[in-house]
Amino acid sequence: MTEVLLESPLDGVALLRINRPEAKNALNAEVRRQLAEHVGALGADREVRAIILTGNDEAFAAGADIRDMAEIGAIELMLRNNHLLWRTIAQCPKPLIAAVNGYAWGGGCELAMHADIIVAGEGASFSQPEVKVGIMPGAGGTQRLVRAVGKARAMLMAMTGQAVTGIEAAAMGLASKVVPDAEVLNTALDIARTISRMPPLAIAQIKEVMLAGQDAPLETALMLERKAFQMLFASRDQKEGMKAFLDKRKPAYEGI
Repeated sequence: MTEVLLESPLDGVALLRINRPEAKNALNAEVRRQLAEHVGALGADREVRAIILTGNDEAFAAGADIRDMAEIGAIELMLRNNHLLWRTIAQCPKPLIAAVNGYAWGGGCELAMHADIIVAGEGASFSQPEVKVGIMPGAGGTQRLVRAVGKARAMLMAMTGQAVTGIEAAAMGLASKVVPDAEVLNTALDIARTISRMPPLAIAQIKEVMLAGQDAPLETALMLERKAFQMLFASRDQKEGMKAFLDKRKPAYEGI
């Protein structure tokens, strides 16, 4: 069985669906490998404008597969180089949208936080429960979580393993949008459709500058923004967008 399914629900939109229902979509080595392989390829595909990551109604991804980790040692874990697979997802130049129903625990919560936009169902459950099995988050959970929700809430989640609902996740800034569970995927598709109609170069620069600038001094981040803003005036899409606005018509963006 293919652990990650690739679908094309809309023009310019790719959907990656984790497909391990028997294990609540736990992230074993093969799932991580396939996710990285797909995201790497889609990130380089000029026809793809946005990527959705999802699971099923029960689970987005209920953490790492404990059976895959219980007996290994530190050196074997290091030699797996899992961080390189996560890095491929983190460095994807295309917008990533996580559509989260059910469990997003451990590695599943970390995977969602690799996305640029998280659409959560009201009944979704976000958690970093690694402490309960003697370890800690190891795929960005301590770092991305504290940047998303602040020190106080991140410490509480990481040190107790407590889960928060989709409603709570949206209130604390972990999720971008919360909707009824049955509307999660359609909402993510609507967002992806909107993004797919925007100029790809501008979208890519927005993502790059926001991610690079968040950990830089303000003056450096503003310089990155200014240079990217200026660079976009060399694109045909900028000319097309402004001309279409003045002509009162819809623009036709080419990504050049």
